[in-house]
Amino acid sequence: MKSYIAQRLSIAILTLFGMSVVIFVLLRLAPGDIVDVLFSAAGYVNPSEKKAILQELGLDKPYWVQYVDWIRQIFVGDLGKSYRYDLPAWQVIKPLVPVTVELAILSTIVAVVLGVPTGVLSAVRQDSALDYVLRVVSLAGLSMPSFWLGMVIILSLVSWLGWIPPLTYVRPTENFWLHAVQFMLPALAVGYRSSALIMRITRSAMLEVLREDYIRTAWAKGQNQGAVVWRHALKNAVLPVVTVIGIEFAFLIGGLVVTETVFNLPGVARFLVEAILWRDYPVVQNLVMFIAIVVILSNLIVDLLYGVLDPRVRYAS
Repeated sequence: MKSYIAQRLSIAILTLFGMSVVIFVLLRLAPGDIVDVLFSAAGYVNPSEKKAILQELGLDKPYWVQYVDWIRQIFVGDLGKSYRYDLPAWQVIKPLVPVTVELAILSTIVAVVLGVPTGVLSAVRQDSALDYVLRVVSLAGLSMPSFWLGMVIILSLVSWLGWIPPLTYVRPTENFWLHAVQFMLPALAVGYRSSALIMRITRSAMLEVLREDYIRTAWAKGQNQGAVVWRHALKNAVLPVVTVIGIEFAFLIGGLVVTETVFNLPGVARFLVEAILWRDYPVVQNLVMFIAIVVILSNLIVDLLYGVLDPRVRYAS
């Protein structure tokens, strides 16, 4: 186990290094820079002023020097300074992370609570009317973008109840109830779509396990249906479900741009797009690295859960 974890961590370090190179190069290849954005309204940039600003920001140095400086700053805990806000990048990023992580966790909980039981029920009642209804509902969830469903929820609340959700972000320390309501709506919208995928994966895995000989033997012995389905079948069908849950959670960290915009949440994904448009290199680079770390850790945790959920799994270095 220790050797396996060490191997995965070494691969993770190489992956992060490759990701840092890719994002650094892509940002520099994009047309324009922060000076062009700042003076875009004027339509003209004085060459001497541009040169002075680039020199002040360190953007006049060779690319390899800029990259080495960035990596060195990371190792000493300095993420650089935001070009747009003229603040340390960590001060800009710090408030964004809890918002996105909270939304991702709540959405994942909603997805698991909705997806796993309905997937099991659909498999147990295969080809029944209930199975067809659940499959149609899951297909609808996969077909509807979460941001569109979010807008439908908001319009429905306004039209039917005359209630408008909070239009500005409310911190839990300011008003916990409004904060919970503000996150409940996007969590339902995002979680419903994720639950559709989890439901279909759970159903497929359960159908495969329910055809196994040991399940038939348990039925033949007259064991309780709940024990057979939930204790034996689901336990052996859970690995692909856990994999999908881990992938979905990692995706939600950086894939909620439009949803965060619809519900006016100051999250990582929404701010990342704005930082890219502003060519705010320090913020973009560090946000992308944060997302990459979350993806890598999610995959590692899922791999380690395999051994906990299924003792037959063995790790090899």
